[in-house]
Parts: sequence; C-alpha cells; structure tokens
Amino acid sequence: MSFIRPEAQATLWRWRELIAAGLMLVLGLKWALWGLGFWAAAGWAMVALGVIAAVIGGQRLRFRLGHGGPGVVQVDEGQISYFGPLTGGAIAASELERLALDHTAKPAHWVLEQPDQPPLHIPINAEGNEALFDAFSALPGLKVERMLTELRRPGPHQAVIWEKHQSRPPVHRLH
Repeated sequence: MSFIRPEAQATLWRWRELIAAGLMLVLGLKWALWGLGFWAAAGWAMVALGVIAAVIGGQRLRFRLGHGGPGVVQVDEGQISYFGPLTGGAIAASELERLALDHTAKPAHWVLEQPDQPPLHIPINAEGNEALFDAFSALPGLKVERMLTELRRPGPHQAVIWEKHQSRPPVHRLH
C-alpha cells in the first residue's frame, strides 16, 4: 500500500538522481560548515560528490523522454538489445560503428549501425530506454551534451551523434 499517488511517485522517481544529489549537498555543507577536522573534510568531499552527481543526474533527466513506447530495450554486458512489435535485434556496443538520431520517425528513433548487420532502430521512448544513456556515454569520444541537444532539437531531421571512424573531415572549408 502506497501513501503517494502514482503520478507523484513517477515524478519523484524521474527526478531521483537530482533529489539524491541535493540531499548529498545539504548534508555535505552541514558537515563542512559546522564540523571540525575529519567531518569538515568529509563534508567538502561530499559537496564535491554532490555536485558531480547533480551534473550527471541532470544529464540523465534530460535523456529521459518518457516510457510506454513500442518495444523493450535491454543492455546486458555490453550488448544492446531491442525487442519491438515489428522489428528487433541486438548489437554489441564494442562493435558499434555509428550512432544516429532520426527525428523523421514517429516517435524519434536511435539508429545503431554495426558492420555486416542491418541498422537497429530503437524508439526513444521504448521501455528500458534509460539504460541506453550509460551505453552511449561509454562510447569513446561521444559528447553527451551534443547528444542531449540533438535529442531536444525540434523538427524532422537526422543527426549523426557518434562515429567510430570519422567519415567527414572535421572542418569544411568554403574556399
């Protein structure tokens, strides 16, 4: 039996990392400002950890765009699996060649490409999509802020978020 309405519980669950980071900051500041010796040092360390947790929690919050979409995502030991009503498949994160975001599909889809396999299309609101944040952020050279910006950018477009080997030159010169 729960004393919290399901809507409120869902909202608290969505903001869980930022709530925990806020509690770490408050407790750390209390120890840092009113403690002596070891407790003051532990308080400043907890403040630093709270700031780091708040930044990561904010990124995770921006990555969550809902749930209840078609299909289920699983990330297990470096393998990203999608089980959808019409399509599905699995890709090893270590073999991933390109990660793209396709806003022309409804809902928008992550497009994961691996050599010698068809691309895997995963809706951004599929069940279990939160696990993709950790899998994507572990890709070498991926810029998390760019990924989150593209995720929120309106309009029908496709964007390559990450590539293992750059297929385009880093600077396009006009003259």
